[in-house]
Amino acid sequence: MARLNLLEETRFEKIPVSVYANKHIASKMVAKRISEVILKQEAKGFNTVLGLATGLTPIGVYEELIRLHKEEGLSFRNVITFNLDEYYPMNPSSRQSYVYFMNEVLFDHIDIAKENINIPDGTLDKEKVIEFCAAYENKIESLGGFDLQILGIGRTGHIGFNEPGSAPNSGTRLVTLDDLTRQDASRDFGGKVNVPTKAITMGIGTIFKAREIILMAWNTKKAAIVKKAVEGEISGEVPASYLQLAENIEFVIDRDAASELTRFDTPWLVKDCNWNEFLIKKAIIWLSHIVNKPILKLTDEDYNNHGMAQLATEYGPTYNINIKIFNDLQHTITGWPGGKPNAADSQRPERAEPSIKTSLIFSPHPDDDVVSMGGTFIRLVEQGHNVHVAYQTSGNTSVWDTDVLRYVEFAIDFYESMGLNPVKFEKIYCEMSAFLNNKQPNETDPLEVQKVKAFIRKSEAIAAARYAGLPDDQIHFMDLPFYDLGKKMKNPVSNNDIDETIQLLQKLKPHQIFAAGDFADPHGTHLVCFQIIIKAMEKLRETEDWAKLAWLWMYRGAWQEFQTYEIEMAVPLSPQEVERKKNAIFQHQSQKDRPVFPGDDEREFWVRAQERNNKTAQNYHKLGLANYEAMEAFVRWKF
Repeated sequence: MARLNLLEETRFEKIPVSVYANKHIASKMVAKRISEVILKQEAKGFNTVLGLATGLTPIGVYEELIRLHKEEGLSFRNVITFNLDEYYPMNPSSRQSYVYFMNEVLFDHIDIAKENINIPDGTLDKEKVIEFCAAYENKIESLGGFDLQILGIGRTGHIGFNEPGSAPNSGTRLVTLDDLTRQDASRDFGGKVNVPTKAITMGIGTIFKAREIILMAWNTKKAAIVKKAVEGEISGEVPASYLQLAENIEFVIDRDAASELTRFDTPWLVKDCNWNEFLIKKAIIWLSHIVNKPILKLTDEDYNNHGMAQLATEYGPTYNINIKIFNDLQHTITGWPGGKPNAADSQRPERAEPSIKTSLIFSPHPDDDVVSMGGTFIRLVEQGHNVHVAYQTSGNTSVWDTDVLRYVEFAIDFYESMGLNPVKFEKIYCEMSAFLNNKQPNETDPLEVQKVKAFIRKSEAIAAARYAGLPDDQIHFMDLPFYDLGKKMKNPVSNNDIDETIQLLQKLKPHQIFAAGDFADPHGTHLVCFQIIIKAMEKLRETEDWAKLAWLWMYRGAWQEFQTYEIEMAVPLSPQEVERKKNAIFQHQSQKDRPVFPGDDEREFWVRAQERNNKTAQNYHKLGLANYEAMEAFVRWKF
């Protein structure tokens, strides 16, 4: 019976998919599978031939393999590896090369023989690439093919660097990279302009020869492409969909990457559900969208025709369900994000008391506060709350080098105009100019350059916070240690990061906290900053009563937005308030027009924010609620 239930639940999936709670558990499982293959082959007296992937996805697997080697004696003496790909052209000593990457995350920490490591050569003359690729294929074939191939998946659906349009029988070859792939790699190279346009990649046909294939994917950014690969039609537009033809393939993904699979996203389409308030709300909003009707106009027929007959039977009549969800949505809307004084608050998102709250807005980068919740920020100040903003990092990696010289030139001119001696400035300026003129992609800036970039962003943040109505003594710059200035990789989170956050929280004792829950941020900074806040609050809640009573609201906006069914507080903005929010964002001049790292969204931050806020309001209106100009959305974190 359990097997039949599983088959029903996964009937939309054309590839076996194993879903784990998080990437750490999944990575350990994959590493265990690799170790079992190695030990099995070793017991037979055979070598193990592995196909390996690069990028962020397999790092946890490699960390676990290193642990198994050092702590449990797993040997790699009889292992031969072939990496999927390498940028072209690429020097193996470059930090962006996959040779450097593999040595750093795996090979330098295990007992594999160097002659058993095979990675495409990014230094070849172009006329020698075809010959090299043929030899790469022949070597794999001579060894009997892969015992196990591990893969990641790009947002274009590429496996290896087999971009859309790749043939299912393709072999190792030189390819042109998709623009989105280059955009995703831009941070590693200090900007997309520095990312190579080509790469040498193992082909899909080569991958298919593996006796076992495991594709891994983590986080919501991969959810959409995982759904296409697993549930969609086989198509060259999604190269990973060819894996539906493989005999021994498994997708190993975390819960976030699985979130758009039918069994998780719309489970009522595949099975009877254990309905709860959240799932009912999600289903009704989905149904309203599918049939293009306001919630209060949904009928029994709509429910029955779209897989929701069980809900109607168990919780009907349907009109009662519609009324309940409509009222729940109505109660999320408030013009009083700090709570409405002297009002009944049982059906409002925030508490009425205390009527004047201390509100602390954490901003990972110096502009996330106004970009994501600028309208709410201004409204909290105007409604008399004691508002503070804390900028968790300097954001100095997102400033153009040309801005550095411009600001230092300004300082030199200012000194001269005041009759002061700018000699020291001029010396520093010459050193900066020489460095920046010869700077290599993603090369670490000297301390003086880092400081100027940080000062630029700090001055902009102060200007924006002042525009929102804050006095300077309520603007805090934390510069948390984990944010390793100017470098490709950030330092790990330390107790210093948590302790500094605890000190600020203890000083202010906020009634409500706002934090970025926008984990699609390509820098990775938002998630780290959020985890620091959670760890700090969890410690404080053990001993301090005020911390147990503080509410934490998550905001989004710069990189993605909450789904309507997730929203617990929606703050409507008038056209005038939208304009004021835009003006606050404009104070961040270094991020206007063309930010250094725009992600895959080329719109300016103010445009993203405005259009997302407008879309949130439109979504509410389509469900049958009031027609506002814009809305900022929040979800409360439950400790």
